This record gives sequence, C-alpha cells and structure tokens, in this order.
Amino acid sequence: MLTLKQIYDDKARVIAGLEKKHFAGAAEAIEEVLRLDGERKSAQQQKDAAAAEMNKISKSIGALMAQGKREEAEAAKAQTGKLKDDLAMYDVRMKEAEEAQTKLLLTIPNIPYDIVPEGASAEDNLAVTIGNWPNQPMMDAIAKNGSVALRDWDSTTDEAIAAERIAQSEKLPHWELAKKYNLIDFDLGVKISGAGFPVYIGQGARLQRALINFFLAEANKAGYTEIMPPTVVNAASGYGTGQLPDKEGQMYHCEVDDLYLIPTAEVPVTNLYRDVIIDEKELPIKNCAYTECFRREAGSYGKDVRGLNRLHEFSKIEIVRIDTPEHSDASHKEMLAHVEGLLKKLELPYRILRLSGGDMSFTAALCYDFEVYSEAQHRWLEVSSTSNFDTYQANRLKCRYRRAEDKKVTLCHTLNGSALALPRIVAALLENNQTAEGIRIPAALQPFFGDDMIR
Repeated sequence: MLTLKQIYDDKARVIAGLEKKHFAGAAEAIEEVLRLDGERKSAQQQKDAAAAEMNKISKSIGALMAQGKREEAEAAKAQTGKLKDDLAMYDVRMKEAEEAQTKLLLTIPNIPYDIVPEGASAEDNLAVTIGNWPNQPMMDAIAKNGSVALRDWDSTTDEAIAAERIAQSEKLPHWELAKKYNLIDFDLGVKISGAGFPVYIGQGARLQRALINFFLAEANKAGYTEIMPPTVVNAASGYGTGQLPDKEGQMYHCEVDDLYLIPTAEVPVTNLYRDVIIDEKELPIKNCAYTECFRREAGSYGKDVRGLNRLHEFSKIEIVRIDTPEHSDASHKEMLAHVEGLLKKLELPYRILRLSGGDMSFTAALCYDFEVYSEAQHRWLEVSSTSNFDTYQANRLKCRYRRAEDKKVTLCHTLNGSALALPRIVAALLENNQTAEGIRIPAALQPFFGDDMIR
C-alpha cells in the first residue's frame, strides 16, 4: 500500500507512476485519498479543540461549586456533556474517513521504479539477458544496446530459422512425451479433480521430487532458511501481500472458514513478518519454501494452456527476502543471479525480461521474468517472476525494522521470486532433451533423479 508520505512528498511522481502502470483514474484516486486525509485531520483538530475546551470547563466546575454558583456549575456540566457527545461524533468521523481512505489505498497499485520501461503489454517488455541460446544476433543486440524490446525480437534475431530447424527435428511436445513414457496422466487428473490437476506417475513423479530437492538444495547453499508454511491463509494474509482485493477472483476460497488456498508461498512466508519489528542486524532475512500452489486461472483456454503450460495446482519453490531500503537493490540482483544460475545448471535456453509498466503485477515496483525456450512448442515459457516491492507490501503488513544507528522504526523492503515453478521447467526439460534413447537428465539433476535418462 502506498504511504501517505509518498503521496504528500511527491504527488506528481506518484500519479505519473500509476499512469505508467495504466491505472485508470490515477489523479482522481490520489486526490480522493488526500481529501479523505483532510477530513480525518479536520475531525482530529475539532476533537482536540473540543477535548481542550471540555478539560477547561471541567476544571472550572469545582471552583463554581465552591463559590456557591450552583446554576453556573450545572450549566458547565451540561456543556461538558454536549462536548462529550461532540467528541464521540468526531471519533466516528475520523474512523469513517480513515477506513474509507484505507479501503481506497488498497485498490491503488504500487508505483514502478524509473527503470521500468513504458508500455501497455508484454510486447513492451525488454529482454536484458539471453543464455544457452544458439543464435547470436539477439545476444549481440543485447550486448550492444543493453536490452531489446520484445516487439523488436523478430527483426533482431533468427528465431524463425531456429524454430524451423527445431521443427524439422520432429520434437514431440511434452504432453505426448508424458504419454509415451507414462510420466503424467492428464485424463486421470480430470477424473479425480478436473482439468488442470495432473497426476504424476513413476519417473514423472520422481522428476518432480528431484527438481524440488535440487531447487531447495541450491537455495540452502545460497543461504536461504527453509520454511514449511500452511497452504491455506486467512484474509488478513491475503491483504498483507496484495493478493486481496486485487486477485480475489483468482484464488480458491474456502467460504465456510473464510480461508484461501495460496497462489504462491510468497503469501504465508512474507506474512510471517506481519506486525513485526525486526532489528536491523537481522536483515536481510532470506527464506525459501516449497509448497503446492493453487490458482483458478479463470478464463484460460486454448493451445497455450495445454498440458503443463497452465495448471490449477502446481509445485513451486519460492525465495523471499526482507531487507533495508538501502540494500534491497543488491538483494534483488542476488536473487536474479540465483534464479539464472538454476537455469544454467539445468542447461535450458533462457531469457530475462524487465517487465513494462503495463505488464507488471499490482504490487511490484520492479519485476524481471525468466522464460525458457520450448523446442517442441517453439515458444518461450515463463518460469519465474522476481520482484522488488519496495515498501508497498511492508506498509500493508506493518513489517518494520529498528535502525541500528538511531533506533528509528521504519518500513522494510520485501522481495520474492520463483526459484523455480516446476510445470514449465518440466515441459522444457522433456521437450528439449528428448533423444532416440530417451529423455536426457541434465548432469546437475542426475544425483537427485538417480539416473541420467528417462527411458
């Protein structure tokens, strides 16, 4: 949630940032926040004045009684009674203005950092890194310019030629490989749950477990403390990290108990620090968690969601950091390097995108997506979003730290990222590593899988 200090200090920058995120009615919303804050302040001032007047009159009552001025004393008592009613009225006005202001602020997204590119859609995202990719033009363009907009991808790379070459090799999509090697049963998942809930079998289940253990082991080596959180959360947790009210329709809601199935481990892990004041010496806090994730994905259909491309339930390892404002940029870069290192070890072609304002999440101030290339589907598949939320989540959570220098309590920065989400990683591993003998397992994964091939 944006802070009032942010808005008062630089209202124009806040409005420009919201417009960069394509938030409709940005100026009007911010003006309404300020108007409600004015109402709250006015009611507070009136309450303070009434309280001071009541205190003054109350002190005079005893003196009046001592002087035998009973009628005047009774009139003073009546006046304090009226002032007491006024105080209650001002309390109501303050509460109503504050609640309306908070309700409005919860609907206003975070503002992006200056380096976030302008743009309304994914086509305006910038490719800032490409790795394990066999075609040189795109890599050269990034090296020369620092980034390349996705809308310019076709004019700067021979991806079409690469796709044609891959197509000629007769690569099978992962849903056919899953059937061929009896790895995943999508129909059985439909039978017991519905579409988007696959059943992993035999070597397919072992591959899932291998990836989970590999990702957790790598996170442990990088200094992340593993958490095993609940996979259902209360509404306060959803509001704390920004899933509510923004994504309420995309979350599975257990209405009787008013609990939500988590869309990502970010929600329970970050909420560990809700209403907490942390000593600066404890920062940065680095947590990781493996959980199942649940997303309704309402309205998703078509070839782009076939197989593992978009699921209602999937496994994911999340990394979460709580940090100081001064160090959060360095933390973000470390997280990006960690996720990139995983993809290098899995030997997958990948690219890193800096998301445009219009393609960013509601809560992020800066977000990078990682995508891997699917050699059978001839498309890039998102496998991670790694974001810095600045103080936005921390303000909702009241997650603060006590500075060592002056003991001042101030808001933390929160960050998180997928490291990694399994479904599309599995899809790319199966599709990109198929051979006549079977599906090759990358060397880094073999100790966890227990074999070098799926046969």
